[in-house]
Amino acid sequence: MNLSNNQPNQPQTKGTKSLLLRILTNLTFWVLIAIIAGVLLGTYAPATGIKMEIIGKSFIDLIKLFIAPIIFLTIVLGISGMGNLKKVGRIGMKSLIYFEVVSTISLAIGILMAVIFQPGKIDKSGLQLQDAAKYTSGPAKEFSWIEFFMNNLTLQVLVVAIIVGVCLNFSKHRERAIAILSYMSKYVFMGLKYVMYLAPLGAFGGMAYTVGKFGLDTLVPLAKLMGTVYLTMGLFIFLVLGSIMRYYKMSIWNFIKYIREELLIVLGTSSSESALPSIMQKLEKMGCSKSVVGLVVPTGYSFNLDGTSIYLSMSVIFLAQLYGIDLSVIEMLSIIGILMLTSKGAAGVAGSGFIVLASTLAAVHKIPLEGLAFLLGVDKFMSEARALTNIIGNGVATIVIAKSENEFHPPLEYKEQMEQNLVEQELLYQN
Repeated sequence: MNLSNNQPNQPQTKGTKSLLLRILTNLTFWVLIAIIAGVLLGTYAPATGIKMEIIGKSFIDLIKLFIAPIIFLTIVLGISGMGNLKKVGRIGMKSLIYFEVVSTISLAIGILMAVIFQPGKIDKSGLQLQDAAKYTSGPAKEFSWIEFFMNNLTLQVLVVAIIVGVCLNFSKHRERAIAILSYMSKYVFMGLKYVMYLAPLGAFGGMAYTVGKFGLDTLVPLAKLMGTVYLTMGLFIFLVLGSIMRYYKMSIWNFIKYIREELLIVLGTSSSESALPSIMQKLEKMGCSKSVVGLVVPTGYSFNLDGTSIYLSMSVIFLAQLYGIDLSVIEMLSIIGILMLTSKGAAGVAGSGFIVLASTLAAVHKIPLEGLAFLLGVDKFMSEARALTNIIGNGVATIVIAKSENEFHPPLEYKEQMEQNLVEQELLYQN
């Protein structure tokens, strides 16, 4: 009797347990919990929160150990496996053209939104100033490609990997070398898989330090700037990148959902580098060929920083508005031109964004360099938006190049999900 009464409840109980188990074993869930815990600790025990910096930095440093070998192995295997050096050159050229076009659009959007919303038209008296001397003291440096290359490990590994990959194509030991490198790649990615289990700790440490060090109250005077930056980056992702994805019959929502784990890690650590190795792996699983992923993603981390471009252009206009300086259309166009060059130096070095801003302001000759002090306190809270936009932008770039080269072959289940999402989007637009 009891058995018969309990039987109908068994599937429901089993389903509930299964759902709970999926949630508790999902890395995304624990990263989200860690971010919330970090915010709470930084808010209510800021001194302790600041001490958590070591945890966040250690996780990022650990991930950085994997960046060089993963980029090297992926590119060498991709190029040597492709066997067509003309195609490698074509992919590289397409990538650079795409990066320049999209980065220029992001710079223009940043300026346009700053002009429309005027985030700098606020009372300066309530702002907390920090020392910007290390960015403003001394003569402004001109952009140097040599210095950019020497300070950018990702770019150095990229160049070496391309040379090795090309040389392997002409070697009689090519097949043996590919077998050895494939074996090494398997274990490097296996090691990365286990390190990623520490992601919640990294997210917790990064968020606790940020909130503890700078405090949520620093956002109030510059809330308008914060809101404009996040709104602009949201519009760029869903309108510009979303339109590009729709052109290739794909959904930006579906892609964001697919990489949500990486996005939460980036959100917690404020660094797009923390998700570089795993985003490369995800793009391969999604259907992009190893050669395209290996060439486009590392190059994008140096040349396709869409979020950083938006932030830089918006910051220049913000400071001009803050000091009551009117910029002509010609001057705004010149700012875009200057940033098209200097923004390429905003990768690979901590604090380089402010150095780029300082050199841009120095070139404009109208906006005081000391204005950077107004941005220092709130910059850390906007770095999340920059990092998130950068990683999404590089993911979209990889998909675009892969599709244009017929190097995109998604697994059946992902293809079905993409088609379903596109149908749902069409219905949403119709309504």
